[in-house]
Amino acid sequence: MTASVTPDSRTTARHVGLALFALATGGFAIGTTEFVTMGLLPQIADGVDISIPTAGHLISAYAIGVVVGAPVIAALGARTGRKRLLLGLMAVFVLGNVLSAVASSYEFLMAARFLTGVPHGAFFGIGAVVGASLVPVNRRAWAVSMSMVGLPVSNIIGVPVATLLGQKFGWQAAFLAVGGLGLLTLVAVWFWITPQPVGSDVNVRSELSALARPQVWMALLIGMVGFGGMFATYSYIAPTMTELAGFSAAAVTIVLAVYGVGMTCGTVVGGRLADRSVMGSLYGGLIAIAIVLGSFGWLAQARPTALIAVFAMGFSASILVPALQTRLMDVAHEGQSLAASLNHSTLNIANALGAWLGSVVLAAGYGYEWPSRLGAGLAIAGLILALISGLMDRRGRLR
Repeated sequence: MTASVTPDSRTTARHVGLALFALATGGFAIGTTEFVTMGLLPQIADGVDISIPTAGHLISAYAIGVVVGAPVIAALGARTGRKRLLLGLMAVFVLGNVLSAVASSYEFLMAARFLTGVPHGAFFGIGAVVGASLVPVNRRAWAVSMSMVGLPVSNIIGVPVATLLGQKFGWQAAFLAVGGLGLLTLVAVWFWITPQPVGSDVNVRSELSALARPQVWMALLIGMVGFGGMFATYSYIAPTMTELAGFSAAAVTIVLAVYGVGMTCGTVVGGRLADRSVMGSLYGGLIAIAIVLGSFGWLAQARPTALIAVFAMGFSASILVPALQTRLMDVAHEGQSLAASLNHSTLNIANALGAWLGSVVLAAGYGYEWPSRLGAGLAIAGLILALISGLMDRRGRLR
């Protein structure tokens, strides 16, 4: 069973483009709220009278919301029409950002950030299923990549602009602006995504059936381990660039924008490559990540090569995203929405895992060139898992 259905004659290229744009707008809003908190931590800490390290827990609260919300919503919302579910998820997202903006205490803000993270994974997962259903089967990975492209673009435009708004008008302005983007997404989804009736065979049990499939767990492990390597490096990108490459603290914003450009290009290219071969894209992406991270410590010693390495890291990692999402929908059969949503839960676990392993390396006294070398090892481990998954496929077909 594939993730796509054959579109009828009424599904024109314009309709597909507008629907994917609506989904990408939601991704842009979600990416902006996820990452702008990092840029405004000092202002937020002052605003609710806490220390900066304590304010960092707000980032964790959002991530926990993603991890918890994605599988719960995808499973319990199985009988809800996908358009209606997308609208509900974005409404919760808007509410979470508004509550974040009006929060006057640390505890209230923690709860608001958790609530804001809850729709994250389910929106991307269900959006990927919707996007894939709009196009022929040989273009489904491209559609998945286009539904998700707003997330990397947010790192180029949304996060810097929202950070500037927060610095100039108060951190609350950033969350209100993101809430406005959520409202625009609501309107776009309402007008540009057609209702998709839920089949009589789709229910909580059918969605949960994905968890009984070994290949679903293999795909989730590939993402968790493979992406863990990238996050082991990216979590410490600011001190790495200032300590090794010699960039000023102010120039780190440019470095992050270069990373965002690499992510955007990788997402677009990854969708095209996955349409040719999903498993081939997984193998190639993991090999590329291992090579980039393995050489990152040396390339980061000079500013020109450091920028090349940062772009390559964002590009190679993002190639994996459409392939992983498509692979999960393929192997989940009746549980596509749950499996696709779980992808984002595991990527957030990879974020936490990579950041923790990188901190262990640094705490042991190694320099900033070493987290990336650890990351290369994780990418190789992810490649081994992918090869095992491919071998399982072959054995299954020979039976």
